[in-house]
Amino acid sequence: MTEVKERPLATPVDVAPRNDRELVIARLIEASPEALYRCWTDPEILPKWFAPRPLTTEVRQMDVRPGGRQAIVMKTPDGTEHETGGVYLELVPGRKVVSTDAFREAWVPGEGTPFMVAEITFEPQPDGRTLYTARAGHWDEASKQRHEEMGFHQGWGLCAEQLAEVARTL
Repeated sequence: MTEVKERPLATPVDVAPRNDRELVIARLIEASPEALYRCWTDPEILPKWFAPRPLTTEVRQMDVRPGGRQAIVMKTPDGTEHETGGVYLELVPGRKVVSTDAFREAWVPGEGTPFMVAEITFEPQPDGRTLYTARAGHWDEASKQRHEEMGFHQGWGLCAEQLAEVARTL
């Protein structure tokens, strides 16, 4: 009898950054682009995967439209809160989510120095999987380096695996 091996839910793929201020992860995920897009845009689903476990996620606001505000809080087990958010810049159902922390709401500039623009894409593949690519474009080299030191690759990689687990249930 031949043993059948299942593919992993999220297989790492090498995708090069487009410039020297960008960090990127990519995974081939066993889910449709529409399911992955829904995971990114549904406030009931996003908390199930958005922060690397054991952190939890609370969605405080999610107005999914260009110029719409997002306010998301990641909480550590000891209760420490890490707020993230900004506005959506571009939404292409089933294909792309682009957001930035440069704005607080609508087109009102955020406080402090903007940190990044996140571009998330979902590309259907001939084998039924989706190429999930998450790009974090930073305003300057120092911001990129700080994000990398915060554990970008490991953290966003773990979240991609959690995303794959949730998306396959939709």
